[in-house]
Amino acid sequence: MKELLCSNRTSIKDPEMKKLYPKVMEELFARYDKVLSMDADLMRAIGTADLWKKYPDRVIECGIAEANMIGVAAGLSSEGYIPITHTFAPFASRRVMDQVFMSCAYADLNVKIVGSDPGVTAQMNGGTHTANEDIAMMRTLPNVTVVEVTDAVALPQILEQAVQHYGTYYIRLPRCAVSRVYDESAVLTIGKASMLRQGGDVTLIACGIEVDQALHAAEILAEKGIQARVLDMFTISPLDTEAVICAARDTGAIVTAENHSIHGGLGDAVAECLGRECPVPMERVGNLGEFGDVGKLDYLSKRYHLTAEDIVQKAQAVITRKNGDKI
Repeated sequence: MKELLCSNRTSIKDPEMKKLYPKVMEELFARYDKVLSMDADLMRAIGTADLWKKYPDRVIECGIAEANMIGVAAGLSSEGYIPITHTFAPFASRRVMDQVFMSCAYADLNVKIVGSDPGVTAQMNGGTHTANEDIAMMRTLPNVTVVEVTDAVALPQILEQAVQHYGTYYIRLPRCAVSRVYDESAVLTIGKASMLRQGGDVTLIACGIEVDQALHAAEILAEKGIQARVLDMFTISPLDTEAVICAARDTGAIVTAENHSIHGGLGDAVAECLGRECPVPMERVGNLGEFGDVGKLDYLSKRYHLTAEDIVQKAQAVITRKNGDKI
């Protein structure tokens, strides 16, 4: 656990993900000659415009035609290439759902789909560009692995593992700078949750930007005498059911936290597992089923109740339920 969690994470300033992403892509180009970068008129937004000039044969601009981009990626995959497509999360999911289903998942092809700025990280782009349903959509598809990037340490590992393993991947990625969670030496494995903090009273299972909030919540709870286990469930599908069941048996209470609707996302995936294998009291933190709004990240996190304080409240409520007391 000590090898995973960054000891001085609050003082580290990571680069914006949109600045790190092209560097990671260039490293992948150097190691895997079949990797291609594809974009739907958002190369400046994700930082690959200069990469296009340097590698014109490996960076493909598809224009504002997201469905076509997925179809082209599928075709390239069928010829042995490993395309990594990018567009904003709503356009990488709901706009291209049929192409992902038919051309990628059903055809069992090797396409990696990056959806950037999910949930409240869409910020000033507003409701039309806010994806609160993309996890729910993608995790229903056979042959699709759904992953959410936690921080700058996780990004290169997740992208490289996605390249190394055959299949269709949907990868959620904020473009902004996010809080550091992992130590530089941490090793992540797609399909396995990372335990970032031990605790026996309640388990906080989070993904994406909510992992940092869960860690802050655990610190607040510790001051109240409550010891919270924290899991980064960065792979939502397939879910690490072993980690969920172990947490349920050890702590008897679960709170999930996600930058996504509580309907169909991480919370529902965990609830399905618990209901089937080990029922315990559970609460969910996430968008309660509203459309997105316009604003900065701090404002939107409070607007949609995604803060550490919201997680603390849910943790206290679920512990009360576990103990059989009235709320």
